[in-house]
Amino acid sequence: MTVQEEAGTGGEALEVWIDQDLCTGDGICVQYAPEVFELDIDGLAYVKSPADELLQAPGATTPVPLPLLTDVVDSAKECPGDCIHVRRVSDRVEVFGPDAE
Repeated sequence: MTVQEEAGTGGEALEVWIDQDLCTGDGICVQYAPEVFELDIDGLAYVKSPADELLQAPGATTPVPLPLLTDVVDSAKECPGDCIHVRRVSDRVEVFGPDAE
């Protein structure tokens, strides 16, 4: 089963965000998907825009590039802070992360 099938997204656009209040700064997400995540000077992880800009606003989201979907999902699954949220853009339903059903 592919990650997309597991999420029931069927190729729908997904986005990811990080709850910095729960981030432990372990950097596992950066190891999995450095194109999407980055540790800032404050030691916390943030998502990056498609133009590689660090998005520091609380709740800032960035699109999940399809080739990196598995890496982003693995980041959410392995995150010790349970702070990475992956959701469908269309209805904002979380498909991976602490609030996924």
